[in-house]
Amino acid sequence: MSSHRYFSMFFQTLVFAALATTTFSTLTTNYYDYTCPNALSTIRSVVKDAVQKENRIGASILRLHFHDCFVNGCDGSLLLDSTSSMDSEKNANPNINSARGFEVVDAIKQAVDEACGKPVVSCADILAVAARDSVVELGGPSWNVRLGRKDSKTASRADADANIPGPSFSLSQLIENFENHGLNKKDLVALSGAHTIGFSRCLLFRDRIYNENNINSNFAQQLQNICPREGGDSNLAPLDSVTSAKFDVAYFADLIKKKGVLHSDQELLNGGYTSALVKLYRHNTRAFYYDFAKSMIKMGNIKPLTGSQGEIRYNCRKAN
Repeated sequence: MSSHRYFSMFFQTLVFAALATTTFSTLTTNYYDYTCPNALSTIRSVVKDAVQKENRIGASILRLHFHDCFVNGCDGSLLLDSTSSMDSEKNANPNINSARGFEVVDAIKQAVDEACGKPVVSCADILAVAARDSVVELGGPSWNVRLGRKDSKTASRADADANIPGPSFSLSQLIENFENHGLNKKDLVALSGAHTIGFSRCLLFRDRIYNENNINSNFAQQLQNICPREGGDSNLAPLDSVTSAKFDVAYFADLIKKKGVLHSDQELLNGGYTSALVKLYRHNTRAFYYDFAKSMIKMGNIKPLTGSQGEIRYNCRKAN
């Protein structure tokens, strides 16, 4: 048995033990064992192929799961397209022109339905598992995803605008937002570590690089070359300046060097407890992986629709 595989098994055992005393509605890790035993391996295969073709897709899928859970719970509402009576969450300010990965979710849904012989796995569960598999594919930790979510029949752009934390948030706003979703300060810092992969649009960090002082001056100049004062709103910069395609702790090292791309990222160093966690994770990858996995499980269980609530969509982009 390789040391990597041993560490992965040991790590998942620790996470499971830490969460064993917590009640998570009716979600279970073996939900599809009998109805579709090949569901998880099918999701993993599609994600692996997609991330190997374009590593940015992994960050995009993880981001979709985050933004889905922060609206009205992890119910796949973010995946719904607009209709004549519903404005999609895709059009909310945190998502418009930046949320990607929907085509990969479509491909997963098709492959899973074929493997199961019929629609058995919800789009919400697909998103939760695909997020985990994306992290693993980019070198990060694994965890046991609790399953059994149903899909919502509607979405709300207004709720997405109101509930998804913004890039200009202060530390106090971030803490309040996370607490409103049942998440604490440790969850905030650990989950922010997802920014070790992925990119941000110029529109979201322009004010920081031209108007803030708590930023490395050379780093600000580099970003200004990407993001002019006017125009170029969609120009991209990596959220991790060193290894944006690898799930590691370089993001936390960037914060300590005042190289956080987003205002909200750099804010993590403005609090005693959150600052201490940033410094811990910078030097302790195992602690970060453990806390990240634990917080992902916790976030993934925000207000799931279960039982007779919701539905299993035939198409992730529209209600049945």
